Amino acid sequence: MSNTVISVEHLTKRYDLGVIGTGTLSRDLNRWWARMRGKPDPYTRIGQRDHFERLGESILALDDVSFTVQQGEALGIIGKNGAGKSTLLKILSRVTAPTEGVVKVKGRIGSLLEVGTGFHPELTGRENVYLNGAILGMRKDEVQRKFDEIVDFAGVEKFIDTPVKRYSSGMYVRLAFAVAAHLDPEILVVDEVLAVGDAEFQKKCLGKMGDVAGEGRTVLFVSHNMAAIQTLCERSLLLANGKIELDGDSKFVTSQYLKPNQTDRTRLLIEDVTLNDTTILVSNILVNNSDKAEVALSSAQREIHVLFEGSLENEAQLEIEARITDLQGRPLGFYSPGHLKGKVDKYGRGNFRIERVIRLPRITKGEYILNLFVTDPGIKYFAKIENTIRILAEGSATETGWVFEYDKGAGWVILDDLLGISES
Repeated sequence: MSNTVISVEHLTKRYDLGVIGTGTLSRDLNRWWARMRGKPDPYTRIGQRDHFERLGESILALDDVSFTVQQGEALGIIGKNGAGKSTLLKILSRVTAPTEGVVKVKGRIGSLLEVGTGFHPELTGRENVYLNGAILGMRKDEVQRKFDEIVDFAGVEKFIDTPVKRYSSGMYVRLAFAVAAHLDPEILVVDEVLAVGDAEFQKKCLGKMGDVAGEGRTVLFVSHNMAAIQTLCERSLLLANGKIELDGDSKFVTSQYLKPNQTDRTRLLIEDVTLNDTTILVSNILVNNSDKAEVALSSAQREIHVLFEGSLENEAQLEIEARITDLQGRPLGFYSPGHLKGKVDKYGRGNFRIERVIRLPRITKGEYILNLFVTDPGIKYFAKIENTIRILAEGSATETGWVFEYDKGAGWVILDDLLGISES
């Protein structure tokens, strides 16, 4: 009897450009009327191509992808932004349908694609646990049986009968993840749960994923954290331009993905930025007043000046975060002034400009990767640029590793040993 629980055969997903609705009937009619008169699209944002010019164009998010997954296997899925990772998981989770190809799944699937989807701000934490559990496919008696465990995992016992609109961002995310993480599916599909929340939350995420994998259930795990992929998954797929570039041992696949030629370009491009929210447009990125993708630091230089410019369709809270890793993808530092200040600057509709000076701790001589994010800390990522910017540091020959000078004013959040570093 076959132990194959997922079979993907010649899977293709094509997206047509320029045919997406505006979200309201009146705006759609205005767009249609403008097209009939030969006028430009009235809803084209600054810096974007006219909607009508994109009619007839399409992109292949997935291009003839085939693979199988066995029962009890933990499969890592990695790749650059836009490689097709999330599209693949959405098809496997039946959120969207393939254009071509066949997907066969044996067993119940639990999906963690967007933590917090389905939460209602006016309802209490208790009510949202039952609501979100039902959305994720849990029966009422199943939620009741696991309720205490869910609340304990989230750490919100005191506030469980308070409307979630009064929760902090961290409490909200922890409760949402706790509900989703306590499903009992045969197959668990996880997309970037380590991209939000604080270090303690990330540690719980990793621990829970490890528990699920250890119980013999099948796990599909997408992450940019190569250390987590190597820890949890023996096998990984590397996606590039919608195709499977590598399929094999996780350590080999991640090492190939993180080879220096992944970040050896000379210039930062707008195309390097992934937008996670349709309300934002990034038009300019500068690092140390330059668009170079390499940042050379002398042993005495420890500051990196970061600038993001763009436009917002709606008012939003924005902050810059940075994650620094080694060339193997192991996290070394997390810069987030929004987490430490407890408040985030609000930007109105229209053009925005965010500048931050990131003061690095003392570091050894070597090469590092700087990942940048425009975010509402703990809530959502609006835009990100990952595995593209390289730090070339002269460092100090006497140092044996990173020395973190814990300074709240500098914006550094100290990670624990789980993520590969410790506070000195």
